[in-house]
Amino acid sequence: MIILGIGGLLSDAAAAVLKDGELVAAVEESKLVRRRTHWGNLDEMPEHAIATCLELAGAKPEQVDAVAVVRPIPQSDFHLKLRARFPNSRIIVVEHHLAHAASAYYCSPYDSATVLTLDHSGDFRCGSRWQATGAQISLEHEQYAPDSLGDLYGRVCELLGLESSVDEHKVQWNSVAGDDRFKQLFLDILHVTDAGVRIDRGFFSTERVSNGGFGPRFFARLGLEDGAPIPEALRPHLAAGVQRAMEDAVIQLAGSGENLCLAGGLGLNALLVSALENRSGYRNVFVQPVAGNAGTALGAVLEAWHGVYKHAERVPLTTLSLGPSFNADDIKRVLENCKLRFRYMVTTDEVVESAVAQLNDHKIVAWMHGRMEFGSRALGNRSILASPLNPYSTENLNSFIKHREPFRKFAASVPAELCAEYFEVGPNARYLATVGRVKPAYREQFAAATLAGDMVRVHTVDREENPLYWKLLHAAGKATGLPVLYNTSFNLFGEPLVCTPRDAVRSFYSSGIDAMFVGNFSLHK
Repeated sequence: MIILGIGGLLSDAAAAVLKDGELVAAVEESKLVRRRTHWGNLDEMPEHAIATCLELAGAKPEQVDAVAVVRPIPQSDFHLKLRARFPNSRIIVVEHHLAHAASAYYCSPYDSATVLTLDHSGDFRCGSRWQATGAQISLEHEQYAPDSLGDLYGRVCELLGLESSVDEHKVQWNSVAGDDRFKQLFLDILHVTDAGVRIDRGFFSTERVSNGGFGPRFFARLGLEDGAPIPEALRPHLAAGVQRAMEDAVIQLAGSGENLCLAGGLGLNALLVSALENRSGYRNVFVQPVAGNAGTALGAVLEAWHGVYKHAERVPLTTLSLGPSFNADDIKRVLENCKLRFRYMVTTDEVVESAVAQLNDHKIVAWMHGRMEFGSRALGNRSILASPLNPYSTENLNSFIKHREPFRKFAASVPAELCAEYFEVGPNARYLATVGRVKPAYREQFAAATLAGDMVRVHTVDREENPLYWKLLHAAGKATGLPVLYNTSFNLFGEPLVCTPRDAVRSFYSSGIDAMFVGNFSLHK
């Protein structure tokens, strides 16, 4: 059986394919077309993502048994378009938050769980709570717009001069430098009760379209004139206020129990995930790592598999390496077409040895191997790497390559079996979905990557999931005594993660990256 899932049609459009109970492909449209996909047209489908996923699955449109699409109830012409393209398919419409919930629970390792979905809005809903057992998910409670945690967080983005639905991660990381002076203000705005969140609209102005729509009552609490620019010194404290109030609100909404699963846009907030891991009333917490709208494509195929076709067998999420890969001929063709000088290495041992030599020489290395990751985070297949022993790694990566704010730190990748030597972190670190702590003996060593003294983004690497990257980390450890590399996503200029060899070449030669390893090919400046 082949099930095609289509999600994120209004933003972050993506497709996924489940083939005979195995997740074989998932990719976002933006990575293929090299631009953000915020269309506003529910009838426009992610054509490139659909075609790529079917190709990866080895399937033709007429072989697709079901198309599960996440959107409001479609008009008949939309059904007709899908039926014309997939003539033998059953068309299944999956509600937005059900798709989030399915992606969170069915990908989790739990046989039963409470499932929480939280986002800006979807089908006029901004959150939901579910109870899941076996292969069934039952709705317990819904949260409706405009009483939205995601909307409030986005408004603070705008208040700080950033873009809502794009720059929330900047608010998150900036919050680490702030204190709790505005936390109570945001708790007063949120007004969390057992019935859910009720946003106090008295803190907003219905006539104001700038400053996130905040009104005189809000600015008075800040000690500022109504509509005044936010002083630079207050920005991290405002970020901290909304971040910590949001964490407290979600912990209260989640309640308590044995297992908690999380998805929706707020699930991309690593500080929130860490707060749930450490302060909630749950023993175990799992966040679906592609928690935003792109992940609803994954939820759609899983809901079809379990909810519609009633399969009890779970579909484990063993990897996010679900996108395209490129063989040696593909890569060589691009490099020669671009008239580039390169070296081809016969074995992966040579590749690893050469990369370690570059890293030990304090070079910044682009690393592109295997299948592209699904989601916004680089997990060792489309990464930019640096050695923690390089005293200028943070400055070089932030200022001269990524061109981004200094408060945005990089992840520390470490073999999973060695993680406990250096860091304290939960299992969600496997997909870079949480934050951890550096152990006291290594805080000076990792100072360039830490926030607030000892907080760090940790990426644990399993040998079975990514053997080449795991091997590189161990080789770095053998050479230096430290089996850890700083890891950030291989992308520039606000573009999505690089997908093809040509994308990689363009980014490499448009940046201060020193060396690039694409498959068994290396390029140096």
